[in-house]
Amino acid sequence: MRIAVIDPFSGASGDMLLGALVDVGLAVEELSAQLAATLDLEGYRIVAEPVVRHGLRGTQVRVLVEEPQPARHWNDLRALLVSSALPPRVRQRALAVFQRLAEAEAHVHGVPVEQVHFHEVGAVDSIVDIVGVIWGFELLGVEEIACGPLPMSRGWVETAHGRLPVPAPATAALLASAAVPTVPIDIDAELVTPTGAALLVTLARFQWPPFRPERVGYGFGARELPWPNALRLWLGEASVVPPRPDEAELLLQTNLDDMNPQFVEPLVDRLFAAGALDVYLTPIVMKRSRPAVEVNVICRATDRPELERILFEHSTTFGVRALPIERRKLERRLVSIATRWGEVSVKLKIFGERVVDAVPEYRDCLAIHQRTGLPIHEIWSEARRLAEPLIGQRVPPEDLTARE
Repeated sequence: MRIAVIDPFSGASGDMLLGALVDVGLAVEELSAQLAATLDLEGYRIVAEPVVRHGLRGTQVRVLVEEPQPARHWNDLRALLVSSALPPRVRQRALAVFQRLAEAEAHVHGVPVEQVHFHEVGAVDSIVDIVGVIWGFELLGVEEIACGPLPMSRGWVETAHGRLPVPAPATAALLASAAVPTVPIDIDAELVTPTGAALLVTLARFQWPPFRPERVGYGFGARELPWPNALRLWLGEASVVPPRPDEAELLLQTNLDDMNPQFVEPLVDRLFAAGALDVYLTPIVMKRSRPAVEVNVICRATDRPELERILFEHSTTFGVRALPIERRKLERRLVSIATRWGEVSVKLKIFGERVVDAVPEYRDCLAIHQRTGLPIHEIWSEARRLAEPLIGQRVPPEDLTARE
């Protein structure tokens, strides 16, 4: 399973996360083009620059705003995202991040969520940071995100509400809402921004996992500190280890016989965005021969409360079953295949220390199809043909590639 592991040794912000993603291989041009085509925002551009600070090389990303932007409330941001052409998973995750921010701001200022007025976070650069980070993880094929403890600094920060203590109240509320592990750090500076906190609290789990790192990148912030003001991000494969008790998995089930079928798709998207490992639907027939659908959600036991909340609030169900399950997951590894049209990632299925199957990644084949106009099945078949010599081999080294 493709995993991203974040080491926020000097804090976290939206631009630092975006810079780290670019540093491990996210193409700024592709991200910019996708955002321009799917999100109704204008008057900005994304600039990525290599930097070296305190002897450490990395990437700094800036969102340059070139036109005046309107003030935005939570309802404005929600309408912007709901009406966008973003992929469903990206859209739902972005909505979840802003929802957490709105709830934190409402708690801090003592107002209803609907009355929350975003200031710094409602600016176009923060919107691009949040949506860009979420889409960046998707474009890199990341299936799970883990994060280390966040540094807890002190001092003051200037905001639209005046001078406030560090961490900013919204940041503090976000960290408290998820019981995020923190470590003290002796500096008067804001290291974790509300945007960074909201992204990590929504997308990541704060447990350091066993994994095999394949790439590492650094995303730099704008502030100068006595050390590299950067966030480190690893891309790699999650290692297969016996689950600990706190990593137990459950199957949540509920039957829906009185819900508009059109409303099931956004329910599924929301469940995935909240951490579901898998969601599948089974057609069933209930009492009085009523047609219905059984919603099945495979999840970590620690994610059960949030997923049950979504099922109760966003469906017509009155009850949810929870069954403990055990799954055996084969090891997998991504390798790069060089086709005549470009690189395609291929997922190797490993059983008994041997490769038993090789499956080209759909997203890479789709990108080549969109660029060249070739039939996608032709691209997929060519990548599969080039990968077939790997089947039957012992587990390959990390740098294994196949060439035409």
